[in-house]
Amino acid sequence: MKNLALFAILLAMTSGLVFGTMPAASALSWNWNYSGTGIAANGTFTTNDTPNDLGFYLITGITGTRNDETITGLQPAGTSMPGNEPFDVDNLISLNTQQLTGKGFAYSTSGKNYSSPFFASFLPTPGYLEVFSAPTRPGFENLRLEDRELPISFSATLITAP
Repeated sequence: MKNLALFAILLAMTSGLVFGTMPAASALSWNWNYSGTGIAANGTFTTNDTPNDLGFYLITGITGTRNDETITGLQPAGTSMPGNEPFDVDNLISLNTQQLTGKGFAYSTSGKNYSSPFFASFLPTPGYLEVFSAPTRPGFENLRLEDRELPISFSATLITAP
């Protein structure tokens, strides 16, 4: 009986060691922020833990604030934020010098507004821009005075290492 009890204890310990060291699918956490004239946004991202061939990670979650409005949701990749149709976002972030793509990411806020930072390679001096939309009518041709596209400084840093 003592041998059976000892065997059970050893089996439990070995199982704990084996299963405790098994790599689990994990996510990465990032701090991000950007600012520009009249714009201050910051928060955290959650991404997958494996970059694509170009070094970009897929953003799967977002929290934070933009000008004191709470971020309420991430726009799904492959869709356009309201007020900026037909421009789809890809929700990709990188540790490279150029951290966002030309499609960028987008999110909604508690004020029922939408924002989308992206990398504008088409500018004479490429840099980051933010599209802001307080949508009432679809289509980028219907941007109103409060809707705008302004230059920003963008930065994201990894909290958890890959």
